[in-house]
This record gives sequence, C-alpha cells and structure tokens, in this order.
Amino acid sequence: MQDYIKYQPKDIVAAIDIGTTKVCAMVGVKNSHGKMEILGIGKVESEGVMRGVVTNIEKTINAIKEAVSIAEQGIGCNIVAAHVGIAGQHIKSLQHRGILMRDNTHTEISQRDIDKLISDMYKLVLPPGDKIIHVIPQEYAVDNEQGITDPIGMSGVRLEANFHIITGQITASNNIHRCVERCNLKVVNMTLEPIASAMAVLSDEEKEAGVALVDIGGGTTDITIFHEGIIRHTAVIPFGGNVITKDIKEGCTVMQHQAEKLKVKFGSALAEEVFDNRIITIQGLNNREPKEISEKNLALIIQARMEEILDYVLWEIRRSGFERKLIGGIVLTGGGSLLRDLDKLCEYHTGMITRIGIPVEHLAHGYDEQVCSPIYATGIGLMMKAAEQQQTNPERYVETQAAPAPKEVKAETEKEEVVVESESEVGEKKNSWLESMFRKTKDWFEQEPDKDF
Repeated sequence: MQDYIKYQPKDIVAAIDIGTTKVCAMVGVKNSHGKMEILGIGKVESEGVMRGVVTNIEKTINAIKEAVSIAEQGIGCNIVAAHVGIAGQHIKSLQHRGILMRDNTHTEISQRDIDKLISDMYKLVLPPGDKIIHVIPQEYAVDNEQGITDPIGMSGVRLEANFHIITGQITASNNIHRCVERCNLKVVNMTLEPIASAMAVLSDEEKEAGVALVDIGGGTTDITIFHEGIIRHTAVIPFGGNVITKDIKEGCTVMQHQAEKLKVKFGSALAEEVFDNRIITIQGLNNREPKEISEKNLALIIQARMEEILDYVLWEIRRSGFERKLIGGIVLTGGGSLLRDLDKLCEYHTGMITRIGIPVEHLAHGYDEQVCSPIYATGIGLMMKAAEQQQTNPERYVETQAAPAPKEVKAETEKEEVVVESESEVGEKKNSWLESMFRKTKDWFEQEPDKDF
C-alpha cells in the first residue's frame, strides 16, 4: 500500500463508513484506467451506533479517530476531509413530479435548466425534523413527450421530470457531522449507504436489466432497486445481523460473544444443508459443565430469522412495482451475506436468482485480499463516490505530513547559536581585557629594577 508515492495528495480521496458493528476509514485514488486503487484501510469495532444511528457521541468519535489513524499509517499522509455514509431506520423515500416552464422556446434545454428543476425539489415541505438527502431524476418529459432520459439539447417550453427523493432525520445527519468534525475532519458530502454499496458491487448491465441490492448490515438491511440503469426504489429494514445473534443468545442460552462466534463459525442459513449429528461444545460459565448445542438447531434459529428478513425484502420489492422486471434478480452484500448458504435460502424463499456481491468490480488489479469481502462494499462505494465528485468539485482530502528537519541542518544551527553572543557579553569581555592590560602595565612600572643592569 505504498503506491501513494506516485500520486499527488490532491488526487487522493477518503471515505468513512460509520456502521453498527464497525467503523471503516478508506483512502484511495482513481488511476488512469478509471479503476480505484486502495492505499489505506482502517477498520475498528463500533460501539456507539445502533441500527445505523449514532447513539453515543464519544464512543463513535473514538472509533473514527482510531480507524482514521490506522488508514493514515498506510499512506503516510494526514486525512483532513472525508466522504461519509448515512443510513438507519429513519431513512424514507418518496416519488415526486417537478415542472419547469421555460421563457424562451428558441434556446436549447441546458444543464442549468435541469439543475434548477432539481433544486426546486429541495423546497418540498417535509414532516418536521426531516431533510432531503438525495434527489434522483428518473425520467424527463419535454412538452408532454414522455420517456426521455437526457433532455439536454432539446427545444421545448414545458420541462417535467419524475424524481425519487430520499429523506432522513436532521438530528441523525447532524450527529454524524458532529462526530466527524470533532475528529478534526471536514465532511465533504454525505451519501446514502445502500447507494454507495450499489456503486461497488453492481455492474452497469445488472442495473440496466433490473436488480435488487440487499445490503445486510449489523443493525439494518438496506434495499436498493435498479431498473433501466436508474434507482427506482430505496428502503431500510430495521433488522440485521445483530438480531440473529440475539436470537442465538436466547435460543441456545449462551453469552453474547459466544452467540456471535457460533453464528460466524458454525452458522448456516439453510438447516437442510446441515447434518443432524453435529454437536458444538461451548465452555461452561465459571467452571460449570460445558454446554452442547446441535448445529442443526443453530441453523433452524438462523433460518427462521433470515426468512423473516427476506419476507420484508420481498414486500418492499412488490411495493416498488418492479417484482416481475428484475432480470438480474437479487444481489446480497454486507457482513450478513457471509452466512453460509444464504444465497440458496434467498433463491428458495423469493424465487429470484441470487448472488453474493463482492466489491471488486471497479478495483484496480493488485488489491489486498482483505477487501474481497462484502463487509467493505459500502466503504469502497463511498470512496468511488468521492472520486466521482472530485472531478467536478476538486477537494483536498489529505495533506502531506510535516517532515522533521535534517540532523545536519540542526547541527549547524546549534553551532551558530554557540558563536552568536549578546552585546552585553561582548562589552563585558572588552572591559575585562582593558583592565588586564592596565594591570600588567602598572605592575611593569612598579617592579624593582634588575640588579644585573
């Protein structure tokens, strides 16, 4: 990860993924081939976030500082700004149609007209405490001519567009801002985390064909539906991997950390794929007898909760109206997608083709093995979003660290300091020399004459 040497600091971008189970800081750069090169990664456990929302400011600040510090060690630069993700059960979405009446029919529709139409959407009246996070154009209409994807260059008086608008709570957004800024970092922009994950794991062909991205995190499950290359629907389900851990804890009567290890090491989302006679032995509490747990029962607990989460996913897909238009099926990503046989369960339960999304689609060759995990999908997506924004609005994300002065220069400085003396010291030395000469002259006149002469 020492490739940062061949890149200018102004080309490097940084992103911070503040999740329920982890805080991840990533630093990278887009190379000449349009691929992302990862230069530094810092990942630490998150304790101050619940269901995607910051609940403890100090713990979150400490986690961000630690993650950023680890990422800085990998690149040898100081991170001064970052692109940050936002998620949580407070996220909502709605559809709205905007209209712009143009004065001049002779001029062509320009980007300024589209920007004005989009900015008008931010003036929508929302419930108290909510704010607009993203305004995503769906399709345009010019003088009642429907189904236009890019109206720039066309002539017309009436410009209309359908928008997918994503909203969230102001307090949740402010808390994330406060945590990042108290780490002496600037928030360049905020992106909804499922949109960032989609950038990292989905191909353009899948977005065009129609696909549902299901990001199973620790506290929430985020859904993003694409069709004809456009985001059509977004939703957040307030269940994630932590709920499965809690079920294992109560169903098997074990400690929280033991339940998490059981889920990660031995857990399976499909009970029929597990042998009946496999037994897991857990050390007893405080020298008590060891506890034995059937791997089949463990899989049944996990499968029951995963089927409930998939029911919510299926309900959201049907609510979007694109259930029969998703040729690409479902793509699972996030830490929860690492459960064994989860893709099979998803196919059985929903009837849609399913794959696990690994965020290496847009990475340059030579990436580290640790990023070949759905856990880093959101972080890599945020980094890609930052690089995309940097092309239009150049922003400095890192600064070079101040190098210490060379030893040779320091030695010369010390030598000069020894030579340089104050005026008072020079005067004192001059006076003492005159007194010495006067005393020697006086002694010479007063001494007795030599007898030999």
